[in-house]
Amino acid sequence: MKKDIDFHPVTGVKLAIAKEETATGTEWAVYIINLNLIELTNVMITSKGYGEIDGEVKKTSVLRHVIENLGEQAVAKVESIDPSFFVLSNEFWVSYYILDQIFDKKFIFTPGSFDSGFIKLIPEIGLEGVLHS
Repeated sequence: MKKDIDFHPVTGVKLAIAKEETATGTEWAVYIINLNLIELTNVMITSKGYGEIDGEVKKTSVLRHVIENLGEQAVAKVESIDPSFFVLSNEFWVSYYILDQIFDKKFIFTPGSFDSGFIKLIPEIGLEGVLHS
């Protein structure tokens, strides 16, 4: 049972939503950043959005991603994201193993997280966006 699993605090793992200018325009994507000096294995990420738009409750589909190995001090693109979802809370639940120990953490980007004052250069990926740790 989940209560019997010893979860250690997550350190050295961040999530970023960043924009990249391409030939077709601006594209936003979600990135996972491993700042640890050890590889993460079996990284599982679920994402969903929820909240209200014009007084109406909205929910997105739940997406699931697996990254078998995320090397030490490495970055991986998780998924693209449409900026129209920035008015919702965007939740990412990240679970992974280091050696034989499981870690998990929920990252939530709330409405307003993408206001221009919060968008900064994220050195680990060389793009502008919002970093959550």
